[in-house]
Amino acid sequence: MTKHLRSLISPLMLCAIAAVLLLSGCASSKGGYINQAPVEDRGSTVQKAAPSQAGTAPSIGPSASAQSASSARPPGFENEGKLGYYTVKQSDTLIRVGLDHGQNWRDIARWNQLDRPSQIEVGQVLRVVPPVSTPPVAVATPVPMPGAVAAPAPAKALPDVASKASGDNLNWTWPTTTGAVLAGFDDVKNKGLDIGGKAGDAVLAAFDGRVVYAGSGLRGYGNLIILKHNDTFLSAYAHNQTLLVKEDQTVTKGQKIAEMGQSDSDRVKLHFEIRKQGKPVDPAQYLPKR
Repeated sequence: MTKHLRSLISPLMLCAIAAVLLLSGCASSKGGYINQAPVEDRGSTVQKAAPSQAGTAPSIGPSASAQSASSARPPGFENEGKLGYYTVKQSDTLIRVGLDHGQNWRDIARWNQLDRPSQIEVGQVLRVVPPVSTPPVAVATPVPMPGAVAAPAPAKALPDVASKASGDNLNWTWPTTTGAVLAGFDDVKNKGLDIGGKAGDAVLAAFDGRVVYAGSGLRGYGNLIILKHNDTFLSAYAHNQTLLVKEDQTVTKGQKIAEMGQSDSDRVKLHFEIRKQGKPVDPAQYLPKR
């Protein structure tokens, strides 16, 4: 009896174990476990579009890549090559751009609406001539009624000293009273005159003008002063040890504006330039004979 019972129990136990394993496999196939493998449909290569929000119109503007390419262009690129505009090159500063175009660097910053004038980038296109302004409309002067006291005419603004002379008719004077010319003008090597002297010697304004730059922000010039004399001429005074004037200050011919030194130079000297519409010209052609 016992032997017969054992022979019956073994098959029943095997069936029970198989049933348990089958049930656990079914449970795992229904997603009851976190270790199940993801299901991937490989039957189609077409991607399904994400459902659009109700009531939202499809975008018809430029693609993100087009917008990125446009934003990567330097400021003012649409004006490149146009008359009155300049494309910034490596090592340019706004001071140099102003000097090379006969303009006050502050004016260039204003014309181009530069929030940070100290940071211009290679390829940026800058306006270097004043924008054309619309002339004011003339208004007829009202005729006063009989017996009425006419209102006084508005006072006229004093003319800018830089507008007293125009063209080449400036009565220049030497920017120093002593010192020999160490190096003459050369289109390539020297854009002005180098004049010797002693540290502290007076540096004089070569003609009436307005200070458009006073500082040391232009490499190779040391402590520098730039005067604007009119719409045509600038003059520059470099390597000073002391600057005695400030930007936007009006100066007169022969006024002491600095003291000679050797800032950014290998010896004490004054480097003096005259620029006509931003282009360096030989000062010896404009200065009186000594």
